[in-house]
Amino acid sequence: MSEISYEELQEKVINTLKTCYDPEIPVDIWELGLVYEVNFDKDKNLHVKMTLTSPMCPVAESLPVDVEKKLKGIKELKSVKVSVVWDPPWDQDMMSEVAKVELGFL
Repeated sequence: MSEISYEELQEKVINTLKTCYDPEIPVDIWELGLVYEVNFDKDKNLHVKMTLTSPMCPVAESLPVDVEKKLKGIKELKSVKVSVVWDPPWDQDMMSEVAKVELGFL
């Protein structure tokens, strides 16, 4: 079996992130701009830095766990760690154009 390229693995990670939703907002966390960093090393250990729309978000405890669980389903990854960060604070300007259209901001 051939080795998966960095680009293919990154695409798998992003596609998986696009299946994760804040249940209160009908747009995935990638398009919402909640994912700040996606990094993996040469051994395919993944580290994702993400935020939430608010520290008071009702899914603050469960959403990062769900994201990590889904990412662990990517068999090419050796390990997965999801960290929640609050700096910079999320705001609507971080949303993609797709998200803004979906939510009626454009």
